[in-house]
Amino acid sequence: MLKLLFFATLAFFSFSTFSQKNTPEWASKATIYEVNVRQFSKEGTFTQVIYQLPRLKAMGVDIIWLMPIQPIGMKNRKGSLGSYYAVKDYKAVNPEFGTMNDFKNLVRRAHAMGMHVIIDWVANHSSPDNVWIQEDHLDWYTLDSTGNVQPTIGTDWWDVADLNYDNQEMRAEMIRSMKFWLTETDIDGFRCDVAGWVPLDFWTDARKQLQSIKPIFMLAEAEEIPMHKAFEMTYGWEFHHIMNEVAKGKKDATAIKEFMETSKYPADAFRMNFTSNHDENSWNGTEMERMGDARFAMAVLASTIDGMPLVYNGQETSLDRRLKFFEKDTIDWSKMDLVPFYSKLLKLHQTNPALWVKDGANRAQFIDSSNPKEQVVYIRESMGHQVITVLNLSNKAAELAFSSTKISGTYSELFTGKEVVLKNTSKVALGPWGYQVYYK
Repeated sequence: MLKLLFFATLAFFSFSTFSQKNTPEWASKATIYEVNVRQFSKEGTFTQVIYQLPRLKAMGVDIIWLMPIQPIGMKNRKGSLGSYYAVKDYKAVNPEFGTMNDFKNLVRRAHAMGMHVIIDWVANHSSPDNVWIQEDHLDWYTLDSTGNVQPTIGTDWWDVADLNYDNQEMRAEMIRSMKFWLTETDIDGFRCDVAGWVPLDFWTDARKQLQSIKPIFMLAEAEEIPMHKAFEMTYGWEFHHIMNEVAKGKKDATAIKEFMETSKYPADAFRMNFTSNHDENSWNGTEMERMGDARFAMAVLASTIDGMPLVYNGQETSLDRRLKFFEKDTIDWSKMDLVPFYSKLLKLHQTNPALWVKDGANRAQFIDSSNPKEQVVYIRESMGHQVITVLNLSNKAAELAFSSTKISGTYSELFTGKEVVLKNTSKVALGPWGYQVYYK
């Protein structure tokens, strides 16, 4: 079967023809936190994740996204522990993490705190010793000329076997496996790995069947607009790369304004904004490597611009190394120096309707500033609430002058807690890569 990253004809879909998603009410104001169970604690277990739920709740986290929790294949395994994305059994948990009851307890405890749990779902491929192969379902896989399973073409993923979406039996079993987690463990949705490499009609069918069980939240590791036919949220990759390039001086601040103002995403599309995640950290570098001193300003940007902010585990403790992907590499939680920083950002997103993902009416409106190549100022507003973000995206101190008829009023500044009075034309002095967030 020929696999395509995307079908160009999908770009011409009218969103009026898209199926209705039964998006849960809690999603619009939600924040998301990614957990790498193996590295999250010395023990690397579900139970240890449970112990940290109260502090995550206190930090302003709504959605716990767990990297794949299923058993990892042994055949062609990378490293000593293997990749989480080489799934051996879609309906079981990795015994290294605990038992199925341990996982169910994690979900129950999260729900009791008003939090939600989504799990990583790997639909594009499985491990080459997956139970489906052991059950003689070779026709569920893409086979080479000798009749053997093979990795996804064009990758170095020799530890996985590519799935054949021309096979309707495999599609049906994949959806049944996803249903298992909804009915048996009461999770709240899925983050779907390389979702753009799986045919969109599979996802739309899966979405229809899954949401008949309960309202769910779906995150696609993809960025194409038509993915929102089946998913609430897609990755803000292009925006992330722009942030990296601005931090390195390869682009200036006008690229941010241009990107946001030319967005073609539908009004109800969630975009996930991040300065790090498991792929960025392990393969492309920590935010210190990629963004340097700009990383805090970029985190403020990611948390207050249109979309949902993501925090990757360890960012709140200034994680300054690339976590090993195929080995044990426990996060050191001794510092916790950035908990106040992320708490302020996440809680503002939770509590101020100006930042919620809604009907698009509260999208960022950029305000003229004295140096648009180095400064970004924007306002978001909804239901009488306002958030104004002021960023100095340069490595030198600057006085920012900005003006708009919409900004006059009394605000609280997020990081100092001080009351600030803004006029239609206002000025603020900021240090290199400085930031202020005013809200009311």
